[in-house]
Amino acid sequence: MMVTAEQYRAALRRHPAGVAIVTMMSAGGPVGFTATSFASLSLNPPLVSFNITHTSSSIEAMRAAISVMVHLPGADQLELAQRFSRSAEERFSDPALWDTLPTGEPALHGVPTWLRIEVDRLIAAGDSTLVIGKVVQIHCEDCPACPEPLVYHDGGYLCTQPLC
Repeated sequence: MMVTAEQYRAALRRHPAGVAIVTMMSAGGPVGFTATSFASLSLNPPLVSFNITHTSSSIEAMRAAISVMVHLPGADQLELAQRFSRSAEERFSDPALWDTLPTGEPALHGVPTWLRIEVDRLIAAGDSTLVIGKVVQIHCEDCPACPEPLVYHDGGYLCTQPLC
């Protein structure tokens, strides 16, 4: 029995995913996208992964990138996550939302946690590329409590609540 694209999407819509925003600098300027495939891969060395589809407007920049930023927005940053899931022209159109790190990557203002990643390898897999990167810098904003995460589930954004 063949699994259809509709069946696949319907099943995976039931699995919640954390939201990450990946940014990088390209020859044409800053590039970024929202990713729900971000995952921890290895503690030693510190590796993470995410994927990007081959039809993404950011794929060529990703293929050329040496390093990227992975931002982990809080639940109060829904608008920022939505901005990076819309058209490429809108993502960096407001210069008040970002700065460039001394290492060259675009960093988004106000995101409580980000990781600077050196691209280790790109692996073509189906209609996507799996990106594996080594974490070389981490920023965790000093907060009295861990920021509430932004989650994507069933086609929409959610925040979390304790079960007990």
